[in-house]
Amino acid sequence: MAQTVIEHVMWWLKQVGIVDVFGVPGDFSFPVTDAIIEDKDLKWVGCTNELNAAYAADGYARIRGMSALCTTYGVGELSAINGIAGAYSEYLPIVHLVGMPGMKTQAGKRVIHHSLGSGEFDFYYHMTKPVVCARTILTPENCVNEMERVMGCAVRERRPVYIAIPKDCAEMKIVGSGGDGEVEMQSDPDRLKAAVDDILARIRDVKGRGVFLPGMMAYRTGVMEVLQRLIEKTGFGFATMFHDKSVLDETHKQYVGMYDGQLMNQQVREYVEEADLLINVGALWGDFNTGMFTSNLDGHKTIDIYLDYAQVGFAVYEQVYMKDLISALADRVSGQDYVYELKAEGLGDAVGDPDEKISAEYLYPRWEQFLRKDDLLVCETGTVSMGMGFAKMPKGAVFCNQTLWCSIGWATPAAFGVAMGGSGRRVVLMTGEGAHQMTATEVGQFARYGVKPVIFVLNNDGYTIERLLCRRGEYEYNDVTVWKYDELPKAMGCEDWITARVTTNGELDTVLKKINENGHAAYVEIVVDQMAIPPLAKKIGDALGMK
Repeated sequence: MAQTVIEHVMWWLKQVGIVDVFGVPGDFSFPVTDAIIEDKDLKWVGCTNELNAAYAADGYARIRGMSALCTTYGVGELSAINGIAGAYSEYLPIVHLVGMPGMKTQAGKRVIHHSLGSGEFDFYYHMTKPVVCARTILTPENCVNEMERVMGCAVRERRPVYIAIPKDCAEMKIVGSGGDGEVEMQSDPDRLKAAVDDILARIRDVKGRGVFLPGMMAYRTGVMEVLQRLIEKTGFGFATMFHDKSVLDETHKQYVGMYDGQLMNQQVREYVEEADLLINVGALWGDFNTGMFTSNLDGHKTIDIYLDYAQVGFAVYEQVYMKDLISALADRVSGQDYVYELKAEGLGDAVGDPDEKISAEYLYPRWEQFLRKDDLLVCETGTVSMGMGFAKMPKGAVFCNQTLWCSIGWATPAAFGVAMGGSGRRVVLMTGEGAHQMTATEVGQFARYGVKPVIFVLNNDGYTIERLLCRRGEYEYNDVTVWKYDELPKAMGCEDWITARVTTNGELDTVLKKINENGHAAYVEIVVDQMAIPPLAKKIGDALGMK
């Protein structure tokens, strides 16, 4: 029996491994949400608003590889579009399902709610063009071909796609039969061999030091284990940049630390910039990765490997996919021992007495010590992420940060998505109170779905990162309303959570010990001075020349 349009869409979600769908219901999307609820292999995950749902889908995709989001037409999809744009910039494939008015309504050009009243219904579809890699409006006639095209783009390009489903089309039978769900692309064999030969020749020519820079695209494509094997066989060291933190194991003996241009860690800068060969595997040369563009890397000594091409010197090898290239290199490279040159360091000891106010010099090293094996750490954009960016992560732990898009408020709902996709691993959220106020309604969803995060809200009296970057930090646009943060979880239905407000180093130590011994969900407000900032935040402010 032929599938309906919505059945075919659900089939595709399952084909790419999606089991949870985040969203907010609406009347135009009821056929979609009903189908999700009625499918025994899928789970509806409700969120408090569409932007939060998009952020949650972003977090889920970081852990599971892909995610799905469902919103209604107009008001719902436009609320989510900022989160979709962030996922696009961060190479996170989100399948955005939008329920839209039926074809009969559209043909009649009716003035209907959630529309602009013009009788035209494809405005929002066109608005999505810059932030998705493929988009479609499904009909029974185009459903089979369009779903294969769009889902193929999501898998290959690792970016969001937009799928609108007219309400009256959802339960119509599709015309034609479905494909086999195979959307992975294979590299051109001749170009792949040429790229491998070229790269291996350059590796063999290294007389001194070679360095890998594993990037976030390696994580997005799931090649971490093979890439680690390749690095081990070459005997090269590896560093990571801010956007790429924890892509590979930071406890590995060949990990030398974080590279951030001239801003931080002189030893790592020299190690990377003075290498005879630098192999970049999916890292972007963005502002936060290059220390506000203070890096000094020789392009003639650099190999760049991206999702679907590699550049070796002046040669560009197109239709060569990262997963194929890294696998082939790992199989063919000759093994050699790693020569110890530089050992990655963390933040050191926490500095301060128990009765002193919490300082940056105490807080960030203490947070580093709190983390444990396999933790999923979600850090908000701003001083929090800049403080933890140079912490040394435990084995198996993952550092999540929206480094390129930098939409403050992202971290709280993203942590919820991470928790839903994390298969029981501990989720630690570190956020500033200004960002937290934007999306704090999602805290209640943790309890609703039975996950137990550890949430730290850093209360530094406003937007401290903005105070550093703007001309006059004392201006009132950097202030936020004073909340009683430790009372929020109970108001949102989070029973039996550990809640606390701490102002001294000793109080912080006590609550951290309690959390680790107890295993319950926790929500802790940490009060610090307004300008208690980590070194990277100050150096970025100085580098931008605003202070």
